[in-house]
Amino acid sequence: MFTQLKDPSVLRRDVLASLVVFLVALPLCVGVAVASGVPAELGLVTGIVGGLVVGALPGSALQVSGPAAGLTVLVYEAVREFGLGALGAIVLISGLLQLVLGALKFGRWFRAISVAVVQGMLAGIGLVLVLGQVYAMADTAQPSGGLGKLAGLPSLAGSIASGGPALTAFLLGAGTVGVLVLWPRLPARVRVVPGPLAAVGLATAASALFGLPVAKVEVQGLLEAVQPPGFGDFTDLAGVAAVGTVLAFTLIASAESLFSAAAVDRMHDGPRTDYDKELMAQGVGNTLCGALGALPMTAVIVRSSANVQAGARTWLSRFLHGLWLLLFAALLPAAIGVIPLAALAGVLVHAGFKLVPARELAPLWREHRGEAVILGITAVAILVTNLFEGVVLGLLLAVCKTAWETSHVHMETRELTGGRLVAAITGNATFLRLPKILERLEGLPKDRPIELDLSGLRHLDHACRVALENWALRHNDAGTEPVRLLRPAPADPSAQPAARPPVTSRA
Repeated sequence: MFTQLKDPSVLRRDVLASLVVFLVALPLCVGVAVASGVPAELGLVTGIVGGLVVGALPGSALQVSGPAAGLTVLVYEAVREFGLGALGAIVLISGLLQLVLGALKFGRWFRAISVAVVQGMLAGIGLVLVLGQVYAMADTAQPSGGLGKLAGLPSLAGSIASGGPALTAFLLGAGTVGVLVLWPRLPARVRVVPGPLAAVGLATAASALFGLPVAKVEVQGLLEAVQPPGFGDFTDLAGVAAVGTVLAFTLIASAESLFSAAAVDRMHDGPRTDYDKELMAQGVGNTLCGALGALPMTAVIVRSSANVQAGARTWLSRFLHGLWLLLFAALLPAAIGVIPLAALAGVLVHAGFKLVPARELAPLWREHRGEAVILGITAVAILVTNLFEGVVLGLLLAVCKTAWETSHVHMETRELTGGRLVAAITGNATFLRLPKILERLEGLPKDRPIELDLSGLRHLDHACRVALENWALRHNDAGTEPVRLLRPAPADPSAQPAARPPVTSRA
């Protein structure tokens, strides 16, 4: 673990990379906390735990953990429904579940989640995040629910158009978004400063220089903001809604972390991620964050990619970034209080738009239309209902789509000498294809001998078997030879072929 750090060049790279990650993480930790409706310091607490604790644990060597924009919507709704005290209990239970899942080797199975569902989940989160933070950019309270935010946009536009503080704050937030969009196009020597830090710094300087009447981040102090959950906070989570929220936290935080790990592995040629250990590391981090009453954490692709691109080689860079966050929160807490809320909202509006895979939609529609439909429905469902229900709907659609595509059947009818018809069915016969199969079979003549050959089927479910046997018993007329049914061979390859005589009885 410490072998590489004996090389001075590796040590120097990791220290420099940690400073870059710290500068990227600082405005995002504060912005995510404010957007989630909790004290800004709690975002820093999660970032500190993500660095000092998760950063020192095995799993993925280079990805960075902390509060994520992808969980902002869920945290905001949880705080609004259950209260800030219950947030710690929810995060702690979610962390314990992640530990259990990691111990049971479930980490690798999170990679089996449909990519369309994950993209749809992120797109839905991005849309809700953008809609909510547009109100924050104008220093205006946001309505609850995605539909409420959509319905309130005309009123928001009217407030901005009428001028006054709302227009001033909105222009400051829009300027922050503009800086973030233009920053990657600037010369490399300018881009040494991370875009989010530059955008927030410029907006803060403009606010102070011109004395703009905009709301600032409220500062309590690190120790004052930490409020561990009490026994009553856990008892308040006995309802179905709370259980759903806990499961949503666990599923989304785990999936986002492990998908991020897969993406980070493609960025470097170092050690690959151990998914089960990484899931347990995230569980340790969330358990500790919950005990401190802080925000939930995930591995975050923006900070992780900054870490890799800055030249990090070991775990030390992400560990040190947590140390820098701790020193900043302890020594310079007042610096947070001069940041305009509109600037942080602008950072999150930009992050929300990046969660929507707009460029991938057209190619996905051309090549995999079903996946594009699942993505769109998942995103819209999250927007109009909530995150958990939207993700569950997306997963159900993905399972149904897979079941439909794998249950291919082919039916071929041929005539033998003597007028006998043979209807041979091959493929996977499931209840999803049963209407099509029966429609073809019922179109066969009832006054001729028929043989239904099922021996070529790879799979025949119970519903399909019963329906086909009933059809064979009842199809032919009374004066015609009964339908002969040739059953499929046993599933066990070591078993002998079926020796039972075909069904020739008729009701």
